[in-house]
Amino acid sequence: MEYRLLGRSGLKVSTFAMGTMTFGRGKDSVGSVGVKEAREQAAFLLDQGVNLVDTANVYSNGRSEEITGQAIKGRRDEVILATKVRFTMGPGPNDKGLSRHHIIRQCEASLERLKTDWIDLYQVHQWDGLTPIEEVMEALDSLVAAGKVRYIGCSNWSGWHIMKGLAEADRSGGVRFVSQQIHYTLEAREAEYELVPISISEGLGILVWSPLAGGLLTGKFRRGRKNPAGTRHEKEQREPPIRDWEKLYDIVEAIVAVADARGVSPTQVALAWTLGRPGVTSVIVGARSRGQFAASLGAVGLVLTAGERRDRNLLFQLWHGAGWLYRLLDRRPAVGGRSRAAAPLYLSRPAQAARCAASSGGSGRKAPQKATAARNSETTKFQPAKDRYRKRHVASVQETMRIVLIWLRRSSAEVGAAAPPAPQSDGPAQKPHSAPAW
Repeated sequence: MEYRLLGRSGLKVSTFAMGTMTFGRGKDSVGSVGVKEAREQAAFLLDQGVNLVDTANVYSNGRSEEITGQAIKGRRDEVILATKVRFTMGPGPNDKGLSRHHIIRQCEASLERLKTDWIDLYQVHQWDGLTPIEEVMEALDSLVAAGKVRYIGCSNWSGWHIMKGLAEADRSGGVRFVSQQIHYTLEAREAEYELVPISISEGLGILVWSPLAGGLLTGKFRRGRKNPAGTRHEKEQREPPIRDWEKLYDIVEAIVAVADARGVSPTQVALAWTLGRPGVTSVIVGARSRGQFAASLGAVGLVLTAGERRDRNLLFQLWHGAGWLYRLLDRRPAVGGRSRAAAPLYLSRPAQAARCAASSGGSGRKAPQKATAARNSETTKFQPAKDRYRKRHVASVQETMRIVLIWLRRSSAEVGAAAPPAPQSDGPAQKPHSAPAW
């Protein structure tokens, strides 16, 4: 088993983590794992070197935490135990959210359900727009100071949410997040725009939930085939969301091709790809049986070659290069029943030459007038879309700069108000340092 440091902390966690969302569920397509099965799974994984176990108070309305506590009984010191807080846990108005009241109350309830004296990693499960970030971070800091929690992290926060939390921790001198838990797979790479760069920049470990996209990347779901019976996707698919099924099937075919060439399973290839991404610390895998866990563990130590990865630059870097707008528009959905390839936003010189040949009846003679007319038609047709996206981008940048400037002014005012009075000196008065003009 491989171990990696969790963010900038000194805590080492296994690259493979045990997920517990299936613990205590009713009879559904996701699967229901009872106490006996959970003990067997936990014993098997701990024997294999897995030390990270992830759960949440909301899983099965607390039942998952109860089963987790029983599953690791007698081996608590071998486990890095992670749980979460945020979602509704009762009928009252304060039984949800990230208020100090709810965080501390649910932490104590989780400790009781898990039958432990401490939580190794306490994660805020989602953003709460009603509670000030100062209250959230102070509550988490107080739990660390009380010894009930050792490290804190966030889950499913956006980039600016994370930065607000880190900025407040730095301002108050409190405990910082050491990790964030996100959805990140070969099919879902949106995290590469902001969340992965923030993790690398700010020293956060990335814990990936549902790294197999709910089983969709295991090779069992193929184009033109009926979904396997007994799976969560047999009838309908809810989570994680899939916005482009054709793209998904293309990815699955590529995964299967690599797996066949290496003599491993598609599951192992998909997990190995995620574990090889920058910033990723561990993948959280849930299973219905010990056999499924054993099959997934084969990804540990599997390193894909550069050719197999077909590594490209992270997606967020496209936004900083020339022509990013056109590349963005080129990924638009089909319009009017035509595919993207049939309706290009702009034409390269070879494409223009091919169009000239086609418009001249395939004789190869140039048809400048027809080519020019066709090019002008394409330009005119998509010019409104280009202009609209340019305006939106400019407006977005302006709004972002406005918010940043407001935050800087407020921060400067708070620092100035909190600054101690200058000490008295008998020496000559010094000219105060002037602030920058921006």
